[in-house]
Amino acid sequence: MALTAEESSRLIGLLRDHAERITQRWTEAVAAHLRGRLSQAELLRHVQDLHRSMINLGDQGLVDLDDQRAGELRAELSELSRGWARQGFSATETAVSVFALKDVLLDVMEIDSGASALRDWVSYSRLVDQMGLFTFESYVRTRESLIADQAEQLLELSTPVVKLWEGVVAVPLVGTLDSARAQVVMERLLQTLVDTGSPYAIIDITGVPAVDTQVAQHILKTVVAARLMGADCIISGIRPQIAQTIVALGIEFGDIATKASLADALRHVLRLTGVETGRRARRES
Repeated sequence: MALTAEESSRLIGLLRDHAERITQRWTEAVAAHLRGRLSQAELLRHVQDLHRSMINLGDQGLVDLDDQRAGELRAELSELSRGWARQGFSATETAVSVFALKDVLLDVMEIDSGASALRDWVSYSRLVDQMGLFTFESYVRTRESLIADQAEQLLELSTPVVKLWEGVVAVPLVGTLDSARAQVVMERLLQTLVDTGSPYAIIDITGVPAVDTQVAQHILKTVVAARLMGADCIISGIRPQIAQTIVALGIEFGDIATKASLADALRHVLRLTGVETGRRARRES
């Protein structure tokens, strides 16, 4: 609910007449909740910025945070929310930084002086609630964005493409392979094939706990994409349990080479490239 013009004028008068007292008490109230996790000087700066923006809002004759012209105050609240979300503060700690203004206004206004002051404080509280809710929404959006970015980074870290030998790269998969991760695997493998000019790629599924039809389809799509780039793929890490599951599901890998271990797959590729492995060289010597 918006303030009336008279209520807005009285609020701005309070904020101006008691500026130092309000910002000091406001800072102390927030600091008590944060327990030293942010310096007093930095807290004071945040409070002073909000205090100044509220006065500017009133000077323009605005009485509602949703007004298009209240951009400065919304920007200050958003900056506070984003900054504290990135620093690891909780949603409660962030909201308290705004809601603490209620107690400060109550102290400054001396409600006992009359019923009109109480009505003003209730109206001011609605504005502070509006500011707090806006802060909370900004905080949530920032946290969701951070979580999404971290999930994407973890996804990339969990699908490394390594160069094992000249002309041979490998993708060691660990954990469940879903559609999103399969897309990342395919993109990273194809890019590495382009960057290194490697004609062979080994997809190692030793760390994949189970292979079902969906996982197999993801692997086959990656193999087909690599072939379109001119590279042959070998699938390694086919443990007995996985082999039984593949047979039971009726999954066909066709002419794709499969090996029990990454070492076997590498030896197979080296033979294809004409490189003699130690075991073969010893047998022939």
